Amino acid sequence: METIDAAHIFGALAQETRLAILHLLIGAGPNGLAAGEIAQRLRLPASTISFHLAALERTGLVRSTKQSRLNIYTVQIAALRRLIAFLTETCCSGHPELCGDIANLMPASPAENVPIAPAFNVLFLCTRNSARSIMAEAILETLGKGRFRAYSAGSNPAPEPMPEVIAFLRKLGHDVSRLHSKSWDEFCGPNAPRMDFVIALCDMLHGQKCPDFAGAAVTAEWPLPDPAGFQGNASQRLLLFQELYAGLQRRLEIFTNLPFEALDRMALKARLDEIGGQSVALLHG
Repeated sequence: METIDAAHIFGALAQETRLAILHLLIGAGPNGLAAGEIAQRLRLPASTISFHLAALERTGLVRSTKQSRLNIYTVQIAALRRLIAFLTETCCSGHPELCGDIANLMPASPAENVPIAPAFNVLFLCTRNSARSIMAEAILETLGKGRFRAYSAGSNPAPEPMPEVIAFLRKLGHDVSRLHSKSWDEFCGPNAPRMDFVIALCDMLHGQKCPDFAGAAVTAEWPLPDPAGFQGNASQRLLLFQELYAGLQRRLEIFTNLPFEALDRMALKARLDEIGGQSVALLHG
């Protein structure tokens, strides 16, 4: 890499939003992220994100690929490796091995021109988006392993998730940094990520009509009791969280192992309904 090229890259990265975008894309791996999803995660206008993505793409650190109606952005690991090699090639008077082999800290570089593997977007709904749907989002993010992207929302969202739920998930090792209560309206705009599956975790959200979500999502209902309505002592509430979590994990393990490539839309709908109909032993209060 030439000095002028490195200077161009560092100039593009000398901006907080672009560093945040690059950080997200590195975490997303070869599946990448849609521009709308990046905007939603960073809570910035779509136009702002598009401007910064274009700047990153001009440096060669980021590449966009068309998937259906979305532009999916992925980080170019090979370009990052070249940048690190440029920085370390004269390390310690020409002995880069003394720097601890920094380049090996980078993820393995994917093969060139390999198509991006499709990932399914799954949205979990409940009225307040404070407990059940938050749990489901955290569990699927862990189980999905890059094949699924989990989201959650509510028809009448709470100001924030239940602190007990966040503490419970954190104790189990889940990343809770981006879990927050939000309206389902965030997933209805033109720049919102396209949903492949929408799963309601309460009984038709008390009769409210769900938004269209672009009309392409396979929908299902997996009704579970609302922890907010449960009256009990601390031990009983912990048991409820444990049973809710176990029930959701069991259903999502079945869901993530479905033979998606062999099932059409109607068959997927039937399988999701079947999963939702499984009995889960839960406390009621």
